[in-house]
Amino acid sequence: MDARKHFILAIDGGGVRGLIPLRILETIESRLKARGKTEPLHRYFDLITATSSGGIIAAGLAAPKPDDMSGMPAATIDELRKFFEVDAREVFARRGFLAKLFSSPLSLFDERYDERPLERILKERLGWTSLASALTGIVLTAYDIGARKATFMTNGRNRDGDAEDDYYFWQAVRATTAAPTYFEPARVENLTTGKEEVLVDGGVFMSNPVISAYIEARKLGWEAKDIVILSLGAGQRMERGYSFHEAANWGSLGWLSPKNDHPLISILMHGQATTAAYQAEWLFSEFGEVDYIRLDGVIPKSAAALDNTRPGNIIELNGVADRIIRDNTLLLDSLAERLEARPL
Repeated sequence: MDARKHFILAIDGGGVRGLIPLRILETIESRLKARGKTEPLHRYFDLITATSSGGIIAAGLAAPKPDDMSGMPAATIDELRKFFEVDAREVFARRGFLAKLFSSPLSLFDERYDERPLERILKERLGWTSLASALTGIVLTAYDIGARKATFMTNGRNRDGDAEDDYYFWQAVRATTAAPTYFEPARVENLTTGKEEVLVDGGVFMSNPVISAYIEARKLGWEAKDIVILSLGAGQRMERGYSFHEAANWGSLGWLSPKNDHPLISILMHGQATTAAYQAEWLFSEFGEVDYIRLDGVIPKSAAALDNTRPGNIIELNGVADRIIRDNTLLLDSLAERLEARPL
């Protein structure tokens, strides 16, 4: 009998478009159950890496349920789907012009959304558990604007074999989702050093965390031939483009304007995600050892925004996910056959 492979799940960032990879995980869970494999999803993955909204999914699957010693995760797939389809409306509720004006004249230039609804949801769901208590390996990306460095929040080990710095789960997710212009930076307590760090969304440098997933696996001592990476995109192939006439007339504010779907942020995240996917495909093919699976879809022009929670857009995003699932039926069936729960 062949030795069990190390299965890694890598989830892109994408705001409300996180519904797409979530739906793919939903069908994987369904296919596992149809084969009598009924353990929680975290038992089938040895490592989960994620950025931005992917971090919400990763934490839901990997964080232990607060005040529960049974080993159940903080959220089910159904609960995570409710977050993207329903709760996200509260998270992305726009502050009105008058509300901003009366709070402070300078707040007219403040971030688009109040971070408090998201923080409340994260605290309620994740409690005060930390990454060290994760039910499987986890890596969440963020960028430290104070120290000016990329931050990989993980329960893994460094090169010397020592444990990495620990963080509260809810604060780690708040950090990886702190997209500039959308939310304020996250003030995060480093539980190992006792110092406060100021972090923003990992999507500014790594919207697609597939390469960090591979590096983390190698740090854990896993051989390349024993690694299977399932990389889930949030619809990074886009029909929405920008013309010269549009861009030439934006000016500095136009590049960050919500009326233009925050083109600077969108381009940065999209550029890194698609580049990482391209590089991973070439590198892993060149090695000839890592088993790399990438699932992604085409986003219609009307659904490109990270914060469009209107019911019609949710239907659109579900349609994107449905097409990915339909076009990859045999691959998903094969994956469900191959996945085996980790020993307890």
